[in-house]
Amino acid sequence: MSDDLFSSRLDGERTSGSAGASAMAPLAVRMRPRTLEEVRGQGDVLKPGSPLRRLIEGQAGAAGPMSAILWGPPGTGKTTLAHLAANSAERRFVELSAITAGVKDVRQAMEEAGRHLAMYGRSTVLFLDEIHRFSKAQQDALLPGVENRTVILVAATTENPSFSVIAPLLSRSVLVTLTSLDDAQIADVIGAALVDERGLDARFTLDDDARDHLVRMAGGDARRALTALEAGAGVATDAGEKTITLAHVEQAMAAAAVRYDRAGDQHYDVASALIKSMRGSDVDAALHYLARMLEAGEDPRFIARRIVIAASEDVGMADPTALQTAVAAMHAVAQIGMPEARIILAQAVVHNAIAPKSNAAYAAINAAIADVRAGRGGAVPPHLRGSGYAGATQLGHGAGYTYTHDEPDGVGPQQFLPDDLLPDADYYHPTSRGWEERLGERWRRLRAAIRGGESAT
Repeated sequence: MSDDLFSSRLDGERTSGSAGASAMAPLAVRMRPRTLEEVRGQGDVLKPGSPLRRLIEGQAGAAGPMSAILWGPPGTGKTTLAHLAANSAERRFVELSAITAGVKDVRQAMEEAGRHLAMYGRSTVLFLDEIHRFSKAQQDALLPGVENRTVILVAATTENPSFSVIAPLLSRSVLVTLTSLDDAQIADVIGAALVDERGLDARFTLDDDARDHLVRMAGGDARRALTALEAGAGVATDAGEKTITLAHVEQAMAAAAVRYDRAGDQHYDVASALIKSMRGSDVDAALHYLARMLEAGEDPRFIARRIVIAASEDVGMADPTALQTAVAAMHAVAQIGMPEARIILAQAVVHNAIAPKSNAAYAAINAAIADVRAGRGGAVPPHLRGSGYAGATQLGHGAGYTYTHDEPDGVGPQQFLPDDLLPDADYYHPTSRGWEERLGERWRRLRAAIRGGESAT
C-alpha cells in the first residue's frame, strides 16, 4: 500500500490525475491535486526551473527527462507528484509497490514501456512506492530502463536514500526532498475537501475546534487529515447532523482532543512541566507530559531540542552520557519522524529523569559571563598569546610558556587567568552526585597544582 498523499491502493497501469476517481474511492484519492496549482506545500522543490517542476511540466533536457527519487514523510505528495509528471505530458503511468512487486514485475513494466515508446513514441512514468523495501538485486533491475530512459522512474521513499537506494540508481536520478505540510497548508487541504465537488461538496460544515483537532492530529500528513475528516463526516451522517463537531472527530479518530495550543500558554506550560519533571527525577510525570505534547501534534524536533538543553543544564557532568543520548535522539528524530520518534524521545526523557543531577557547568558559565559583563578580565597573559606570526617573538608573545605535556604529572604551575581575576576567580563547583563526585576531587588537585604549585597526582 502506498503511504503518500492521495495515492491509489492498487498496482498496475493507471490513468493519471483524479478526474476518473470513483465516488466510492477514499476522500484522499478523490481530492488528489490535478494541477500544480492545487498542490499544497513543497514550494522550494516546485519553484520554476527546478528539476521536479521541469519533469512535471514535460520540459526535457538535452538527453530527455530525468528520473527522480522523492524522499519525505507520509502524506507530503509523493504519489501526487508522480501522477502530475505523467498527466501533464500525456505519459503512461504505471504504479508498482515494492511491498508486492518483484524483479519479474519490474522487467515486465520495462518491456511494456519499451514497446509503447517504440510503437507510439509515448514515454512511461514508472512510479515505484517504498523503493527502500527493494533489495539491491531488485533495484539493479531498474538500472537498464533508467539508464536508457525507457522509463521515467519516480521512486518514493520515507527513508534516507543515501542508505536505502543503491548508488548507481541515485547517480542516474535527481533527489527531491519533500517536507511535512505546515498547519496552514493542512487547514487549506481540509477546507478544499469540504467544498470541492470531488470531496464533501459543501454537504457539511466543520466546527473550528474540530478543524483545529484535525490539523493537530494530522502532524503534517495531508492524507491523515483527509481520512480523519471523512471518518468524522461519517459519524456526523450516522447522527443525522450536517455539522462535523469535535465530538464527531474524536469518536472517528478514537482519540480525545488534547487541550494544548501550540501557539499559546499551554504550549509553554506543558513544555515547562516536562523539563521540571525531568529535573525533579519523576520519570512517570516526564513521560506523561511527553505523551501530551506528542498526542497534541507537537513537533518532535522541538521536544528533542528541549531534552538536549535539559541534559546539559540539569544533568551536566553528573552523567555526561545523558547529553550524548539526547543529541543522538535529536538526530534520530529528524531522520525517522513520527510515530517511531516517540520511542526515541521516551528513551532520552527516561535517561534525563533518572540520571543524577548537577547544574554546576550551567552555574559556572553564568558566573564567568557575569564577570565579563562586569568588565573584569584584562589582557591575556603574554606567555599565552599567539606566537605563530611574524613579529610575535619581538613582542614577547609566548615567552615563558610551559608546555603542559613536558610536566611530570601532565600539569604544572602556570598563570592562565588575566591578572585582575586572580586569585579569586572560582566558577566551577562540582557536586558530589554521580560521575561528578570523582571530578570534584580531581578539579581540586588540578587547581592547586596550577595555582599553588602542588602535585596534581
